[in-house]
Amino acid sequence: MDASDRKAAREHVTAALDGAASLVDQVALVPTEPGCYLWRDASGTVVYVGKAKNLRARLKQYVGLTDDRQKIPLMMQVVKSFDYVVVGSEYEALVLERNLIAQYHPYFNVDFKDDKSYPYIAVTESDVFPAIKYTREKHRKGTRYFGPYTDAKAARETIDTLRKFVPICSATCAEWKRARRLLEREPDQAAVANIVLAGKCRPCFDYHVGRGPGACCGAIDTVEYARHVRQVEDFLQGKRSHIVGELTEQMQEAAADLDFERAGRLKARLQGLNALDVKQQVMFSSDVDLDLIGFYREETISCACVFVVREGRTVRSVEFILDKGADVGEDELQAGFVKRYYDETADIPSEVCLSVALADSDVIAGWLAQKRGHNVRLHLPQRGEKRRLLQMAEANARHALMRYMVRTGYADDRTNKALLQLESALALDAPPMRIECFDISTLHGHFTVASMVVFTNGRPDKSQYRRFKIQTPLTEANDFVSMSEVLGRRYAPERMADARFGSRPDLLVVDGGKPQLTAAMEQLAALGLDIPVCGLAKSDEEVFVPWDETPVVLPSGSPSLYLIKQVRDESHRFAITFHRELRGKAMTASVLDDVPGVGPKRKRLLMREFGSLKRLRAADEEAIAAVPGVPAEVAHAVYQALHELA
Repeated sequence: MDASDRKAAREHVTAALDGAASLVDQVALVPTEPGCYLWRDASGTVVYVGKAKNLRARLKQYVGLTDDRQKIPLMMQVVKSFDYVVVGSEYEALVLERNLIAQYHPYFNVDFKDDKSYPYIAVTESDVFPAIKYTREKHRKGTRYFGPYTDAKAARETIDTLRKFVPICSATCAEWKRARRLLEREPDQAAVANIVLAGKCRPCFDYHVGRGPGACCGAIDTVEYARHVRQVEDFLQGKRSHIVGELTEQMQEAAADLDFERAGRLKARLQGLNALDVKQQVMFSSDVDLDLIGFYREETISCACVFVVREGRTVRSVEFILDKGADVGEDELQAGFVKRYYDETADIPSEVCLSVALADSDVIAGWLAQKRGHNVRLHLPQRGEKRRLLQMAEANARHALMRYMVRTGYADDRTNKALLQLESALALDAPPMRIECFDISTLHGHFTVASMVVFTNGRPDKSQYRRFKIQTPLTEANDFVSMSEVLGRRYAPERMADARFGSRPDLLVVDGGKPQLTAAMEQLAALGLDIPVCGLAKSDEEVFVPWDETPVVLPSGSPSLYLIKQVRDESHRFAITFHRELRGKAMTASVLDDVPGVGPKRKRLLMREFGSLKRLRAADEEAIAAVPGVPAEVAHAVYQALHELA
């Protein structure tokens, strides 16, 4: 977290009267019971909702700034007041928290990026003859919802496919609506509904083509129709083996009764279901019911992908774009999504697989168990099939987020904002379309290297990356000297004229604080160059500039801070990769190059086989001699050389 953000927040919480000093006093009076709290800004708008087992202790973490989450200092700068609600248990606090977040949509809480309602498949269970429908409506009493889906087409196709296997009325059918109104006017006739409808209604088109059960014209009674409804709901929950068993039994009964027409219809439904199962990839040998939730995060946006596995098969996968990313902790992001997702779905499995442990996992598991009616386990798979599928969900989340960013122009808009913000914050003459960044990597003065990375139009331009071996003899790490050398070589007249090094940068970034910035300024002055330059310190993400003793602090979570950190981190990665490469080669060369019979080819064979000098040293003579192309006498010489060195 930026030091200035924390400092500003601390000044805010120590201000008088309307500031957070009064908040401190108010927090001291808050009870120590479980409940929910709501932070409000100056206009009274709720900016954050949270729950706590001990309200007073939790709120003290905010006003005392002892909560180490990135967003807290920034949030506390806008907070002016708070409310709280005391409840009887932490479980009740969790339920209330979800309701309050759904009501207020606070800015600092994790939520879906698209605030639209997602598609559901619904069954109107309160009707005498329940119907199936596609809907985006909020939950109505007496209706059971399955979903949410993120693909409207997939939801509609599921309904269409399902009605081919199990005839059930559609809520859009005009004849079903007419029958429904009739039964609502005569509720006492529900027990003989099929007889009543047979005399007053006509069959719909779906009934004639075999997709409707004929409830509208009395062709089916309520008991048989209820069996169809149960099969539909089992199908939507992924319980297909149960449906197959029931249909097989009904088909055999029809055949035994010589009702071959009905048996033929049931056989066609079974074949359709079996064909659908063939398309489903069997993931587990056992009939497990679980959800695997993978996440992928960018700086201020992320995606969650849910693999829904029922009876060992992946029933569907759904992706959700979230409005928080790396600006909140991984556990907070995942906990926020889990609460939101399972608050909106009735399809809760026996196990939910995540990649991180949640702080309130016991409470969330209890809440899910209460909704499901059976125990629910939150699991962190470390190996095996579940881990592989969780990684697959994470990969799908990454692809879904990339598609969203391309489709909405999110990345381009954010990059443009970043460049404009850097122009303003660093007092540049124009947006920095070409940024060059340098980093030094060394081991106590040995194997000292420098990296140069280039961002063009806010994107990495890897064809322009360069790396340098520092030639100045050093007995210890000296970033000042190393930075001076590499800048002198990069911006020498012959390199500036070399098209392979690209054009003059609009902004030069050095990884480090004042010393590195001073070295860069002195070297540029010696070369007679006037290039805008800044230094980025790792600790507090402060940007040092030549024209001010006080570092510039870019707003936390801003596109400009994200971009300049990305530039700095990329230069660090590129430098340390080169440094490790040189160090590894030197270590290998220093041992094996002096062994008789070991040349470049055999050295490559040995390192390819064992992977590292440490593993090669741990091997015995037989293992070394077993490497194709390494004779026994050479293996003996290698073994002796390595163990003499040890």
